Amino acid sequence: MVTDAHDGPVPEVAGGGQRVLDLLDKAITLQSPLVRKNIARARQRNPEATPAEVIRNLERMYVSALTGTGAAVGGAAAAPGVGTGVALALSGGEFLSSLQLSALFALSIAEVHGVPIDEVERRRTIVMGIMLGGSGSATITKMAERTGQHWGRLIVGQVPGETLRQINKVLGRHFITKYGTKQGIIVLGRVAPFGVGAVIGGGANAALAALAVRAARRAFGPPPTSWPGDTGAGSDI
Repeated sequence: MVTDAHDGPVPEVAGGGQRVLDLLDKAITLQSPLVRKNIARARQRNPEATPAEVIRNLERMYVSALTGTGAAVGGAAAAPGVGTGVALALSGGEFLSSLQLSALFALSIAEVHGVPIDEVERRRTIVMGIMLGGSGSATITKMAERTGQHWGRLIVGQVPGETLRQINKVLGRHFITKYGTKQGIIVLGRVAPFGVGAVIGGGANAALAALAVRAARRAFGPPPTSWPGDTGAGSDI
């Protein structure tokens, strides 16, 4: 948090670029160990669900969770006695939560598709590429000097680590200017009074979730027809 002389505390996510990337790395680190549990949750009602069915469940879970967090923070900001400083602090915390939900979604989709996510640079590429949508896809395919409709499957598992590091530097700059700025606007919108913040927060998060879902579909293409290793109902994924 930083303090503005006129407006009180404001979240650093609305400004400092490195802070945004640090929060993204924190989100990826926290959520990576939870990927298989997230997939298991998506299979809970039907252990025999196909990868396509699980992906649809993961998409619904993600959109619902991200929309709900935005609306909840916006609604809390409108509660009697909640000052602007407290509301901004709540929204800044929600920014990290939204990053965690997005990282978990992107890495879970990659896991279902059998894309390796064991290396930190590959995790960063997958998460930022999906969250940035079309611009992320264009950057990855251009810098990797590879062609292919689905970069998540055809590129991430094939390009060398050094190339991925260079790609992630460029993606990081795009992430700061596009996603960080966008979230800064949303943070301020969520503190609007009289319940308007709930509408803004929920609607903005729903739009971001829909963007990520579309980007993931383009990144990985059609779901696999069976589970990696032909695992069944007793699998931990």
